[in-house]
Amino acid sequence: MEETNIERASVAALDEILGKSFPVLDHGHVRIIDYMGDDAAIVQAARVSYGAGTKQVHEDRGLIRYLLRNAHTTPFEMCKLKLHIRVPMDCWRQWIRHRTASVNEYSTRYSEAISDQQGTLPGEWRLQTTQNKQGSEGFLDLDLGKELTKSEEIFHQSARDLYQSRIESDVAREQARKDLPLSTYTEAYWSIDLHNLLHFLMLRMDNHAQTEIRQYATVIGEEIVARWVPFVWEAFRDYRLNATRLSGPETELMRLLIAQDQPAAKEWLREHGWVSLKDGKKSREAKELEVKLEALGLRLP
Repeated sequence: MEETNIERASVAALDEILGKSFPVLDHGHVRIIDYMGDDAAIVQAARVSYGAGTKQVHEDRGLIRYLLRNAHTTPFEMCKLKLHIRVPMDCWRQWIRHRTASVNEYSTRYSEAISDQQGTLPGEWRLQTTQNKQGSEGFLDLDLGKELTKSEEIFHQSARDLYQSRIESDVAREQARKDLPLSTYTEAYWSIDLHNLLHFLMLRMDNHAQTEIRQYATVIGEEIVARWVPFVWEAFRDYRLNATRLSGPETELMRLLIAQDQPAAKEWLREHGWVSLKDGKKSREAKELEVKLEALGLRLP
């Protein structure tokens, strides 16, 4: 096989921010440490099965859009990103559930715990949503928020003082840390391929994601990925982030709504249990469809 010189992929817009810290929350940040590949690497991987093919920029963009639109995965796995993140532990618990990354986290057995803890401003205390068991909606009264913030500050200081007193008493770090609150910050190197990164962003940039991790995901997407692979980012926004997906049952009902067959649509809702015959209460699927319909200028009968 003939040897050829291969140059490492270099993205000038991303090189400009290597090592730069993008602040998130009160003491958190995201930093781009290293990367592999670019838009062209995805095109190269996709075309390897049938030769060089076309190489014009607009055709490269079109191929990337085709690959993402049709749920191809392997070409996007040819690109990788390495980030340094600083994040509260409760937010990190959600983050680490994405098991498709390589992770190395700051060790509080080896080093003393990071002193910073995420605080909550008086106007940022959120109410529990009535729609599901894990979300939030709206905010508490400001005066109550001030009381909660004050008590939080006292608790944080008390927990930190307790930890520090154990360290000064020569208690093992692995044991001294056990009563630190989940608001304590941790740090990690997080390396992930582009295919799995897009899945992370799809879930964590969604409006239903917790506010704190959504802020991290937004920074990663808009400040880093958008610079790194602009064609992919454009396609991701068009076909994933800002797209509306319809299930089979939703498509059936949509046909009736578009045809303006209100009696048939009402009957469909009752037959499928989306609207209760007893009290007219809507199922979760019906409520989810209502959100999609609103974006399309339609509504349930």
